[in-house]
Amino acid sequence: MFWQLPEREIIPTLEELGIGLVPFSPLGKGFLTGAVKRGQTFGADDFRSKVPRFEQENIAKNMVLVDFVNEIAQRKQCTPAQVALSWLMAQKPWIVAIPGSTSWGHQTENFAAADISYTDEEMREINRRLSEITLSGHRYNADSQKNIDSGY
Repeated sequence: MFWQLPEREIIPTLEELGIGLVPFSPLGKGFLTGAVKRGQTFGADDFRSKVPRFEQENIAKNMVLVDFVNEIAQRKQCTPAQVALSWLMAQKPWIVAIPGSTSWGHQTENFAAADISYTDEEMREINRRLSEITLSGHRYNADSQKNIDSGY
């Protein structure tokens, strides 16, 4: 949900070749859980302090996604993290989300995402609404992006 490029460019090729996908940071480095708030800053030792998408101005603009995830969570009577994970798993059976967790409680919450299902109509509506959301800020700073682009 926090990076939609794979749906358009990568997933069709993976499906054609019969290759599975383990998405990196399926909870958007905490953003999709609702843990990141407007006006939040990060310490120098926090990776997100160097990521443009987590600059205060971009956090504020990107809250439209968090608000949407919260809306789904209320409807499905689950947590925002469970929405992000269950939506991801509902895309294709060969997508396996492996979220990082800082506590056993988070891990238990993440496991429960496997019990959440969506109708075809719900998935169409969610995906339509997601396609209308444009996120602000690059996913990585310029130095990190150079390493990614060069294959490191």
